[in-house]
Amino acid sequence: MKTTSRRRFLKQAAALGAAPLIIPGSALGLNGAVAPSNRIAMGFIGLGGKGTGGLANFMRCKEAQPVAVCDVEKTARDNALQRTQLPPEAAYLDFRDLIVRDDVDAVLVATPDHWHALITIAAANAGKHVYCEKPLSNTIEEGRAVVDAVKRAGVVFQHGTQLRSFGNIRYVCELVRNHCIGELQSVTIGSPPGLAVGQQPLMDPPATLDYDRWLGPAPYKPYTTRRVKAPGELPGWYFVSDYSKAGWVAGYGVHDLDIAHWGMDTEHTGPIAVEGEGVFPRDGLFDTVLTFDLAFEYANGITITMTDTGKNPHGVRFNGREGWIHTRGAITCEPASLAKAFVGPNDVHLYKSDFHERNFLECIRTRRETITPVEVAHRSTSAALIGGIALKLGRRLEWDPAKERFVNDPEADRLLSYPMRAPWRL
Repeated sequence: MKTTSRRRFLKQAAALGAAPLIIPGSALGLNGAVAPSNRIAMGFIGLGGKGTGGLANFMRCKEAQPVAVCDVEKTARDNALQRTQLPPEAAYLDFRDLIVRDDVDAVLVATPDHWHALITIAAANAGKHVYCEKPLSNTIEEGRAVVDAVKRAGVVFQHGTQLRSFGNIRYVCELVRNHCIGELQSVTIGSPPGLAVGQQPLMDPPATLDYDRWLGPAPYKPYTTRRVKAPGELPGWYFVSDYSKAGWVAGYGVHDLDIAHWGMDTEHTGPIAVEGEGVFPRDGLFDTVLTFDLAFEYANGITITMTDTGKNPHGVRFNGREGWIHTRGAITCEPASLAKAFVGPNDVHLYKSDFHERNFLECIRTRRETITPVEVAHRSTSAALIGGIALKLGRRLEWDPAKERFVNDPEADRLLSYPMRAPWRL
């Protein structure tokens, strides 16, 4: 090894001292960037389709910094590590190991529905802000427990009913609130039907999946690919009542009920009665409702009629004395002039958000309530869940939205919760 003379060493040190220290502007928060120390460190729990999409959306936000990922399936974890360029030690099998990290500020919960409540409550109890995918919960009891945990912890919460961050939907709800269609008389919803499949072959879970952790609080059932996720198909758990009590009525229809509540100004309460009928699979793996007709009655005299899209077009139609307007992004209306109606400065203006994930991050910084806060999330989810109970029982149910119990109906009340598989509990 060559030695360096004292004279050469002094020359090199002087040159280094005179050279400018080059620091990337992104590290200093220049040129519109956010310095790493000021970013919101996020963990991502559940990395299937919704979780991967949510991760991509948050990575579009300069305010977010992914620091950890979690899934019970190894391939999903590995793909997330590759996308985020995080080291292997940033990937977790158990969500509890992620939420105890001191450097995690917030989490995205994008697991199957039967995990939403437990993980959200645990994260809130750990002081983490939570963005939870829809529906909020699998039962009314779970939903109320989530609301209580979020409020008790004082954390920021966002629900994944992201249609509220669509400008056209906000505009339509403003038109309804400002009586541009006259007095609101009723609401009609068309929402996609469920699915059915036949009996599925049983098999050993793949080595990459911790199937017992995937089941979690749900009853043990033998593994089959279609129960979890078959390539090119919607996840089967959407249509199995062990994981999604109301099936697609909650898994998809909660978006539409949320829009209806926003336009009706009933987002902090719920229906007072619900009745409906539906067609259920006769056999096979899937057991939640296929086609359905539901009617929700509200204390203000408005009724929401909710059917599958075989009976009404997809979306929400507000029916007034002087016209109607329909949306699920695009707008159709009668009279046509409604689509260009002006909402004046003194009219009702609703919460504006142009990007759901960014709204969540902004609210963490400002401590402002998000566009879909936890109580609103619970109310839209609750409507879907009691709709599912009405379809299951096949009869009219009276509902007390303040007590969150059915009126004089112990049989229906028993469906507001369910026993979890040990060791899991609320």
